[in-house]
Amino acid sequence: MTARIVLLVTSPRLPVGLLTAAAWDVVRGNPVLAGAESELTVAVRAAGGAVTVPDGPATQALLDAAAAHGAVVWLAGPVGDETLARELGLRLAREPGLAELELMYGSWDPPGARLLDAVEVMDRLASPGGDPWKRAQTHRSLAGFLIEECYEAYDAIGDDDTDALREELGDVLLQVLLHARLAEELPEGERWNVDDVAGGLVDKMVRRNPHVFAGDQAVTLDEITANWERIKREEKARDSVLDGIAPSLPALALASKILERAARAGLAVPPPPADSQADPEARLGASLLAAVVAAREAGLDPEAALRRAALAYADAVRAAERATGTD
Repeated sequence: MTARIVLLVTSPRLPVGLLTAAAWDVVRGNPVLAGAESELTVAVRAAGGAVTVPDGPATQALLDAAAAHGAVVWLAGPVGDETLARELGLRLAREPGLAELELMYGSWDPPGARLLDAVEVMDRLASPGGDPWKRAQTHRSLAGFLIEECYEAYDAIGDDDTDALREELGDVLLQVLLHARLAEELPEGERWNVDDVAGGLVDKMVRRNPHVFAGDQAVTLDEITANWERIKREEKARDSVLDGIAPSLPALALASKILERAARAGLAVPPPPADSQADPEARLGASLLAAVVAAREAGLDPEAALRRAALAYADAVRAAERATGTD
């Protein structure tokens, strides 16, 4: 019978010992080698497995153990030990009678596992000995970066560039992680961390989607939206339908959001006519507000429309520069 070498790969992002039944069978029933001592080697020994860390080259140690016992398991390290796997594969390709090589996954990363890596990396960067720039930041000093990264993600969506969107969302996530890490340094009673951010989000999503999590009978989009707004009102105890609108929104987006909230509440408040305003700035503002009203009635996004027109005008300016040789 041909000897067998099992490369057992596990996820470093799951609790030690959380292996499949097949993985536990193979480590309990065969000698196990590993490149270094770890929490996993300790767990395997505690479960009755025999684990050895070889002194010499791992490839030869595995071949010797496979020849002596018929089968041997290699506990791969956190990054998978690809160099060893490649070296062993080349050796067995040259001498196929030595052993059969089998790759077994003892555990897999759950969805979102790389978020744990991102949190760990950010913790190192923002801790003593990490990145001085990140350690010197505050929530206020980072505020502009958060807006900038969100706009870059917005631009990627407008360009239908999903690869760029993936990257830009990573930059938005970086800002979230950095703000959460800095919040851990706040005074006692004020501090919070990324788990508090995620936990609050999970609770909110569950509360506001009872049609998914609580057996609510809402089936149409209108019913779901109405439930969402009702639950939000109960949570926030707001005095006005306009509470919660960010005043720092761009002016056109701010006007559109105010009109949307008023319409949703059934409030028919006419915008001020431009010719009734006392000064030129107020008249211009009223005219722009009227344009936003018209855009909403036509089902258009005034912010996106003006952005599109401005960028088209920018292209025309660049073309004129090229035509006249100016830069």
